[in-house]
Amino acid sequence: MFGMQSTTKGIKDSADRRGSDRFPIEREVRYKVLSKRSNDETGAGKTINMSSSGVLFTAEHLLIPGKRVEVAISWPAQLNNKTPLKLVARGRVVRSEDGRAALEIQQYEFRTQGTSSLQ
Repeated sequence: MFGMQSTTKGIKDSADRRGSDRFPIEREVRYKVLSKRSNDETGAGKTINMSSSGVLFTAEHLLIPGKRVEVAISWPAQLNNKTPLKLVARGRVVRSEDGRAALEIQQYEFRTQGTSSLQ
């Protein structure tokens, strides 16, 4: 297809400014807006697509661009084929519209399920 790379390598349009291929992955996600306020905003949704530098997901709230957010995404692989994992990532919201939010990932780590405040 003209202007597109193979879907086995992810989705990337030739006019796309992103540096990483996006992969259509639908997983459960929980998010928390990181702020100094004591009543942090939290919510849940599903990932729409992901890359090594960002994630697009559905959100229950309008997430303001520029805000720092932590997301916990249920991961399809298991540690030692028995322990559920999650990807926990922090970054900044770069876009939010129509019940979706795009997060630029600044740091991430894999954790076993149940090891953070975002379950």
